Amino acid sequence: MELTHYSDSLLSILPPLVAVTLAVLTRRVLLSLGLGILIGALLVTRGNPLDTVQYLGLKLMAIFREAGAPNWASINILLFLVLLGCLIALMTLTGGTRAFALWAEQRIRTKRQAKIMTGMLVFLFFIDDYFHSLAVGTICRPITDRYRISRAKLAYLLDSTAAPVCVLMPVSSWGAYIIAVIGGILAAHGLQGQSPISAFIAMAPMNFYALFTLLMVIVLIAARLDFGPMARHEAAAQDGELYDADKGIPPGATESLSAVAEGKVRDLVLPIFTLVVTTVYFMVATGAEVLAAGGQAFSVVGAFENTNVGLSLVSGALSALAVAIVLSLRLRLGLGVWGSVVRHGFASMWPALRILLLAWVIAAVIRDVETGKYLASLTQLALPVWLLPAVLFLLAGAMAFSTGTSWGTFGIMLPLGADLMMAAEPTLLLPALSAVLAGSVFGDHCSPISDTTILSSTGAASHHIDHVTTQLPYALVVASCSVAGYLVLGATGSVGMSLLVCTACFAASLLVLHRLAVIRPAATPAGEAARA
Repeated sequence: MELTHYSDSLLSILPPLVAVTLAVLTRRVLLSLGLGILIGALLVTRGNPLDTVQYLGLKLMAIFREAGAPNWASINILLFLVLLGCLIALMTLTGGTRAFALWAEQRIRTKRQAKIMTGMLVFLFFIDDYFHSLAVGTICRPITDRYRISRAKLAYLLDSTAAPVCVLMPVSSWGAYIIAVIGGILAAHGLQGQSPISAFIAMAPMNFYALFTLLMVIVLIAARLDFGPMARHEAAAQDGELYDADKGIPPGATESLSAVAEGKVRDLVLPIFTLVVTTVYFMVATGAEVLAAGGQAFSVVGAFENTNVGLSLVSGALSALAVAIVLSLRLRLGLGVWGSVVRHGFASMWPALRILLLAWVIAAVIRDVETGKYLASLTQLALPVWLLPAVLFLLAGAMAFSTGTSWGTFGIMLPLGADLMMAAEPTLLLPALSAVLAGSVFGDHCSPISDTTILSSTGAASHHIDHVTTQLPYALVVASCSVAGYLVLGATGSVGMSLLVCTACFAASLLVLHRLAVIRPAATPAGEAARA
């Protein structure tokens, strides 16, 4: 079967455009993704119905088996989701989740304190974005639920500290990958005066989107700055509606479960602690094995560069589940309860699994349509040099938004941006690469087909499209400030001046948003009891 590509045609953006637009307008994510997939498949097969069916079947099968062998990269992520669902169900049934919520209630007495604790946790888990969103969501949800923080806001806190933190940290799966790409770029252009890791560190202050997204999170934790769709969700949460019940039970939720025993705090803390420690251990260990096999000396950054994220997540989840099972043996649960753990664990993750599967299929279709190559070709337009960092930010954002992958955008746009800038103005190489990183995170952050966005919704037990629509206004505000920063950076080459302009734009935006914000008194359980 011969496929038709559209790297030189505006038609290449049609599949992601249809999927994203319909998802926002209809709020039916599965239908929107399905139509986007179908349109892309019809394009690459030139409308042949038999070829289209065959093509779609091959793309779906490739998720599980590729090149005659199991595709463990995707299988492990799916297994991790199911195992985490079972872990959450077990901790709920054994009363561990309720016990932790009661423990937190004695120490956290206001909504602001609940957000601060959530913020402290989301800033600590920077090893991997998948791990961050799902693990932190599991820990924080009982606390945020009790203090009536909407699931949409929790999803925002998770998503806005996942990629933005990971992209700034050299000791993370993201940082290691980016350092490896930068190393290849520096070698290709014969730049020997700077190491890849020092270049990565030098680029961090120029990653305006990541920095100011984290600052926006701090602002939202410190103040009730809710506007747009987020204001509606927070207002509903004050009335006890943590998510839109009309859409059904969101992925990752355990509302249908009630504790069958009097659990203890350790029933939640020990499994989660095990999940964190063992996942980090396996990430380092699997990376170290690759280094040893290649005859390379061990380094932490090198280990993360070569780590097997999927296998590490599954190994960590199995270890945590084993600890939870051992802790629950004292309760002498019946076979029916154990069956309920498996049933509810899978059921809670089934909505996320379906969305993730379709997101992977549409990502594969978009690669064949060559949307990314078409967007990358726009960099060839004749533009003033000082505009290039801002243009690279916007193009990387568009590519990541359309394809749902920041890593894929890194792989295409970082070398392309480097080639472009080395030909136009070599002194702006690092600013250009920083703009690509920032734009990739921005686009991925906003995209409904991004796996990080999907898993943040799952970790928070929020409806996916609600998370997308509530997060988008905040992301656009920060992106606008970032564009201003990159315009100044391109014109002056001054990082300090650029940060000053970004800060001024951010402060002005906050003043405007304050006028738009819907501010209601923070409800506390004690206050609710008094009113009752």
